[in-house]
Amino acid sequence: MSTALVILPTYNERENLDMIVRRVLSADPRIEVLIVDDASPDGTGELADELAAREPRVSVMHRAGKLGLGSAYLAGFAHAIAEGYDYAFEFDADGSHPADRLPACLDVLDNGADLVIGTRWMPGGRTENWPIHRQLLSRGASIYARVLLRSKLRDLTAGFRGYRTAALVDTKLDRVRSAGYCFQIETAWMFERRGYDVVEIPITFVERELGSSKMSKAIVIEAVWRVFFWGLGSRLADVSRAAGAVRR
Repeated sequence: MSTALVILPTYNERENLDMIVRRVLSADPRIEVLIVDDASPDGTGELADELAAREPRVSVMHRAGKLGLGSAYLAGFAHAIAEGYDYAFEFDADGSHPADRLPACLDVLDNGADLVIGTRWMPGGRTENWPIHRQLLSRGASIYARVLLRSKLRDLTAGFRGYRTAALVDTKLDRVRSAGYCFQIETAWMFERRGYDVVEIPITFVERELGSSKMSKAIVIEAVWRVFFWGLGSRLADVSRAAGAVRR
């Protein structure tokens, strides 16, 4: 039977954590949880330790400070690989991702996919209780990234996804440079460019009820400039290859 590690990066998510962990664990018996806490001042890390003490399927990784979403997932991936899990999932700790879709994601991976992405912007996918400005930002970011990166994926910014750990090893994630939510775009594009089997399934994304969003202008700016230069670089590389072919 395949095993999966759901990685929950946390920073000030004490209000949500117990509920989210219970939802994830009840979704499928093959799932275990790793909470990666960045020294939350609200006591999230302490609560995580209490949950781990009560539940053998929960473990905790404490980090020295707020080091970013991307690095939290990379640390979680490294743990999943070292511990021999078949799959590693990204999952928000704010209640926005539907835990009841985890079994469907596991089925997709069991059927051979290397990456499964829970997608909002496809038939059957939707958002719930999300302000219009957030919807426009998310849709706009996905379109911007798709066009510049010439991607076929419909929701490059989606954060609900599962990876085959063997593919993570082959992808050489030490090359990933994004710190914030741009991490999602970078890793999905890496898998797509390398020809891995990437499957999108529809999900309902629900706005958080408790706590505050970690989205900021700095995160948006990082995504804009990184995607622009990735797209530019890929086009210049194509031109260089074409010129080389003509010279030969």
